[in-house]
Amino acid sequence: MRSALLVAGTTSDAGKSVLAAGLCRWLTRRGVRTAPFKAQNMSNNSVVTPDGGEIGRAQALQAAACGLEPSVRFNPVLLKPGGDRSSQVVVLGRAVGEVSALSYRERKAELFATVLATLDGLRDDFEVVVCEGAGSPAEINLRANDIANMGLARAADLPVLVVGDIDRGGVFAHLFGTLALLDPADQALVAGFVVNKFRGDPALLEPGLRQLDALTGRPVLGVLPWREELWLDAEDSLSYAADGVIGRPRPPHGDQWLRVAVVRLPRISNATDVEALACEPGVSVRFVTEPSRLADADLVVVPGSKATVADLRWLRATGLADAIAAHDGPVLGICGGFQMLGRTIDDAVESRAGEVAGLGLLDVDVRFEPDKTLRRPRGDAFGEPVTGYEIHHGVVVRNTEAGLVTLPDGTPEGALRGRVAGTHWHGLLENDAFRRALLRWAAGHAGRDGFTPAPDVDFSARRAAQLDLLGDLVADHLDTDAVWALLEQGAPPGLPVIPPAGAPPVA
Repeated sequence: MRSALLVAGTTSDAGKSVLAAGLCRWLTRRGVRTAPFKAQNMSNNSVVTPDGGEIGRAQALQAAACGLEPSVRFNPVLLKPGGDRSSQVVVLGRAVGEVSALSYRERKAELFATVLATLDGLRDDFEVVVCEGAGSPAEINLRANDIANMGLARAADLPVLVVGDIDRGGVFAHLFGTLALLDPADQALVAGFVVNKFRGDPALLEPGLRQLDALTGRPVLGVLPWREELWLDAEDSLSYAADGVIGRPRPPHGDQWLRVAVVRLPRISNATDVEALACEPGVSVRFVTEPSRLADADLVVVPGSKATVADLRWLRATGLADAIAAHDGPVLGICGGFQMLGRTIDDAVESRAGEVAGLGLLDVDVRFEPDKTLRRPRGDAFGEPVTGYEIHHGVVVRNTEAGLVTLPDGTPEGALRGRVAGTHWHGLLENDAFRRALLRWAAGHAGRDGFTPAPDVDFSARRAAQLDLLGDLVADHLDTDAVWALLEQGAPPGLPVIPPAGAPPVA
């Protein structure tokens, strides 16, 4: 068996990543050797692979669903937006330069060859490859140079499932319109639809499902119900609303809540770092975008950024910089956030702004280097063994503070001064014992003596349970026989073409 299919979506955040992960889990539990694949991802949520490369976080989660370590093969092209018009391009795990939206088009042919060769290799090594599209396949302004959606499906002869999010409304128009905007050859590969995030009685939806089938000649292969447990490891920035609560806060284990304010930077990266905090009972985690939201926070977190100096300017322009400096409780900076808490940042690489002043909460100087640091280190922090991963251009060149983490050779990492802490490590909060120690540290500095961390929160088990739930949703709510037939036989021949496919372009 050398099969693959593509999960496309009507919009960003429609459910492509979670459906792909669910299919990966379902297939793996059936004993099928399965791998994930996303030809081109645009995200600042990324992880480091064991061989020191960088891929989108969603593909790492899908790899876990397959029982695999993350690999650069699962996401050969990663775009990391640093502004509205430019992105860093990462190819097979390595940054190769910056592009604008227009200049990127000129590189598509070269990148497409890499994408197809990588997918072909995966199909040789695995029985099934579950491919995830990017954005929507009906972005007709981009179709000529597409390497992630129908361009990939056509080149690799992949049957396509299109998923739509009914929670946003208009799902039938989204599904029908997506199909109708594709040209006839693209439409021939779209074999069925999936409705995501349905709440209510499925019987109320049934007439619409039948009519969509009659209109398009393609069945709805499943209706996935809304499940509030599915909030970890969000792929798309749309999942992180400004001034929004993260996760589903549970009552405290002790007598008091701990309130965490996470600054929602415009170019936030690895926003998922704080999700482990939101798994803790009695910890309320909220993204904030203006100073008043810090007034009642017990812990302030400044997360990672793809454009550290630009986001530091934004902090100052919004008044958040002054609010963070004036906050009399604990503050934690992660990666770019750690750099912002320091004394100076010398950046001739990312922003090319030269030396700029940081917030001055830590006596640390940072210089940006052309080569990106990518590694998965180990150490100890707050007396607990910890692991994490690093993705940054900034290097600490002077640090008079105590380290937050101690590496095996005794070298300090990060900084800790009283109520202020910083680290370059992503994933540090996923270490259960350390996270509990950090929460006790934060509660102590915030005067929350009644807050007690729960002793039994296992973050990796929570993530595994989410993957199992995704596999269950696929098994219970998708027509898995039909999915299996697509994997074995491809898209059925003779699928009808829906107008206005093939219409001449408007002059």
